[in-house]
Amino acid sequence: MEHRKPYFFVGIGGSGMMPLAMILAGQGARVAGSDRSLDQARLPAKFDFLARSGIALFPQDGSGIGSAEQIVVASAAIEETVPDARRAAELGNARMTRAELNARLFNAAPLSIGVAGTSGKSTVTGMIGWIFHALGRDPTVMNGAVMKNFVTPDAPFASALVGGGGAYVSEVDESDGSIALYRPGVAVLNNVSLDHLPMDKLIELFGAFIARAGKAVINLDNGEGALLAATMPRARLLTFAIGAPADLVAINLREQRYGITFELAREGEASIPVTLQVPGRHNVSNALAAIGAAAAAGIAVAEAAQAIQGFQGLKRRFELVGEAGGIAVIDDFGHNPDKIAATLDTLHAFEGRLLLLFQPHGYGPLKVMRAELVAMFAEKLSDEDVLVLPDPVYQGGTTSREVTSADIVADVAATGRHALHIPDRAAAAAHLVAAARAGDRIVVMGARDDTLSHLAAEMLARLQD
Repeated sequence: MEHRKPYFFVGIGGSGMMPLAMILAGQGARVAGSDRSLDQARLPAKFDFLARSGIALFPQDGSGIGSAEQIVVASAAIEETVPDARRAAELGNARMTRAELNARLFNAAPLSIGVAGTSGKSTVTGMIGWIFHALGRDPTVMNGAVMKNFVTPDAPFASALVGGGGAYVSEVDESDGSIALYRPGVAVLNNVSLDHLPMDKLIELFGAFIARAGKAVINLDNGEGALLAATMPRARLLTFAIGAPADLVAINLREQRYGITFELAREGEASIPVTLQVPGRHNVSNALAAIGAAAAAGIAVAEAAQAIQGFQGLKRRFELVGEAGGIAVIDDFGHNPDKIAATLDTLHAFEGRLLLLFQPHGYGPLKVMRAELVAMFAEKLSDEDVLVLPDPVYQGGTTSREVTSADIVADVAATGRHALHIPDRAAAAAHLVAAARAGDRIVVMGARDDTLSHLAAEMLARLQD
């Protein structure tokens, strides 16, 4: 895709904005941007990387927007009162959302593969990207997480990959309805469960997404997904499941502490042994989705199954930060009921108490997910586990605080589980470090805040001291 005009990203450090800016820069576009975190001197390594990549960075004070020719791309978190937004309005700049720009690139690609669902999008996107890369297909990958396979000393924040092979692999977001902008050649639907939107709205959005696809790859283990699969013509459908009838079936799962093995079965074919470097049944499901997407794009199933075994995982997706004194520290992106439950199930497959620090990713999601979060914690926490919630992440702007961390903790504690509200995050972390003993697993969970990884590293350092 040709880029005649320069782009200016407002909020360029965001998990969805940064890889898109990297893709544009890799395609030869002129890219600049600003970010509140840059002004606050937070996460300097990220912005140093962007600058080394040829992206000009400016304070978020309007100074970076100097011409009406610039296309201004703003993340959803940017309010019209931000100086950059006011400056763009004064000059009459063309405006785009992150999703509008990504969809334009996606829809223009010869082969577009879109990964949707409430959970697992980033992992499946990374798996597909790795399969295509390992098999020499040179894909472009737009991801919301750093893909370990592509991290190098020169590219420590590899959440994007720029290739020339014609395939554009991207996760697509349902939370703001922007999934409606995408026209996928191959659509992957991992699952449908409560997160940002009511269930009826999610089913509507995901149903329309797969209906637009050339071929849909759908998880039959998910009830809503199975119902949506029934609406698709069989010739445009590829299904997957664990231990149940589908086109791709995982059988004989064997869990390991930081990995899992299974056999991939297909009707009339010999089963294929697969060993993953990422743990948990949910990652078997993710692997089936990725292999299915590759197959829908014309790659042989056996080749995709072989390639996926080299996938090393994503940053902040059940990432082992380290161990000290027999205590493991794990950094995880879990932030909705399904994601957190998958992590807890994976950890509970092995002995050891769980000490969880869960930082909610906003007050709005707490309001939407309150009942489901509480029910999940009541079911999934063991009698010995400890759950600590600091206050939700807040990085400026207006917000309603109808449901708080204290409300969630009170509800969970009422079920008999051990839950604490410690408003200050540093104090919450210190409490868990002090309480930890050999055999425990400390898990730092939450989204929309890259500094959680630094917190996990600091907790490990304290344990080592």
